[in-house]
Amino acid sequence: MIDWTHWHNEPILIGGLIFLGWLYALLTGPFRTRLAPDQPYPRWPAVKFYAALIVFYLAVGSPLDQAGERYLLSAHMLQHQLIIYPAAVLFLLGLPDWLVRPLTGRPGLHPALRVLAHPVVCGVIYISVLSIWHLPSFYDLALQNRLVHIAEHFMFFGAGLFYWWPLLSPASELPRVSFASQIIYLTAVIIGMTPLFAFITFSPDVLYPTYEYAPRVVASLSAAADQLLAGAMMKLIGMSVAAIASAVSFYHWYQANEAKHPALGKHAAVVGKK
Repeated sequence: MIDWTHWHNEPILIGGLIFLGWLYALLTGPFRTRLAPDQPYPRWPAVKFYAALIVFYLAVGSPLDQAGERYLLSAHMLQHQLIIYPAAVLFLLGLPDWLVRPLTGRPGLHPALRVLAHPVVCGVIYISVLSIWHLPSFYDLALQNRLVHIAEHFMFFGAGLFYWWPLLSPASELPRVSFASQIIYLTAVIIGMTPLFAFITFSPDVLYPTYEYAPRVVASLSAAADQLLAGAMMKLIGMSVAAIASAVSFYHWYQANEAKHPALGKHAAVVGKK
């Protein structure tokens, strides 16, 4: 059964998160005078960055990891959603422009980075990484091998960064796409993910042997029902997040148009009153 008191403390996980936090503290603290001497300490970006590390640890270091690794595909799916959505979003929001400029501002790297940051490339990487890892052979291998499982989670996090980059890019050299393009991009990625959603949700067979033969920690939730729940979570959470992001993009798009054409807004208001 699930031990809800067990929290992971592996050196790779804890050491990696501590190293990232320590490096961020150095770059935004003592080394800020070299990177951006005219910039104040990025208080709110720092809060978001450290929150990203906390969310990542809660996803892969809490008892949720044991539930997802041994018993429930739906719990494992929740892990992935936490890594791809809040953790990746907060991570990017926590990076000031001047902090990434030593990398993104290198002329020699700019052509390659422009290709990698293109929305089509970002979307293809995101869809490909998630689709390949959800193939039964790869997915079950990750459940049986701890190092492979760690690699899977880090690749999901990296795929999440690619997914959000066109919308949340912190680099002025690789700017965010237009608000209209953001909505199109989000819609295209959801459409591109549909075959994976359908593969998991509507499969007549239990796809992953680990969950098929796992002890049922929830008596009323069979392996088939758990798989259906996991597929529904992937679809509904993904669509909900994309819908919220699209609404935010549309709002900013509307605000930008209002700022450019204030007379149109006033005319619309007068017409509305009539």
